[in-house]
Amino acid sequence: MKALGKVITDIDLNEPVSEDTIKQIKKDVHEHILLIFKNQGIISGQRHVEISKWFGDLESTFYKHPRSPDPDVFRVSNDEAEGCTNVGRTGWHIDGSFMTEPFTFSLYHMVAIPKSGDTAFVPLTGLIESLRPDVRARWERLYMVSDRRLRLQHPLIYPHPVTKKPTLCFHLGMTDAFVWDAGTDQERMTEWPETKQILTEIHQEIEKDNRQLIYSHQWEKGDFIISDNLAVGHEATPETQYPVSDVGLRILHRTTVKGTSKPTKS
Repeated sequence: MKALGKVITDIDLNEPVSEDTIKQIKKDVHEHILLIFKNQGIISGQRHVEISKWFGDLESTFYKHPRSPDPDVFRVSNDEAEGCTNVGRTGWHIDGSFMTEPFTFSLYHMVAIPKSGDTAFVPLTGLIESLRPDVRARWERLYMVSDRRLRLQHPLIYPHPVTKKPTLCFHLGMTDAFVWDAGTDQERMTEWPETKQILTEIHQEIEKDNRQLIYSHQWEKGDFIISDNLAVGHEATPETQYPVSDVGLRILHRTTVKGTSKPTKS
């Protein structure tokens, strides 16, 4: 595994988990960004929600597919009869970047395993620290705008609210504009050509140098992942939307934990 993640094989999430173990899991997810629990079998929607509530209240902003096992479980698939399709294919992102307080954690469970169809992750602190000084200095001046009408602005780079490490609030497929030097006399909002140029630059920085920072998770039966959503970007690979006839049925369940703080420079 590259740069991030811890594989856990000695905890059965379908069984009761002690308070001490839950406390350690909460600590580990901030340290390792991804916790990958192996050999979990099928975790029910109800149990998925119970595990998610270890981390806080859930917040669901997505379409409720008729086959979702719980209102707080987002069900995605490569078959529209089984779940929402084309999810995660609009570009690298964190979940909830369009909200005043982005989600703190995302929890994933693959219910039906296709032959191929990874979820790719990139550690955001590592990405920032890999930037040339001049590139980082420019990114430090940027705020993302997910909806011009709402004028909601988040700093592109800001300290993680728990670890205080530098991280990103971004979505390469849901950004209307950027603002340079917000709150100063030089404040200026970008138009689309410049916005697109910045989005392209972020994408290229993530995928440069043979994608050395990226971990592409090849799902196996029974995998359950807990992610520090504010510390890791992710994207579904193209294979996730290949036809069922080519790769088999893919069904992924996801929950998101309500944000508790607005991204801020201070």
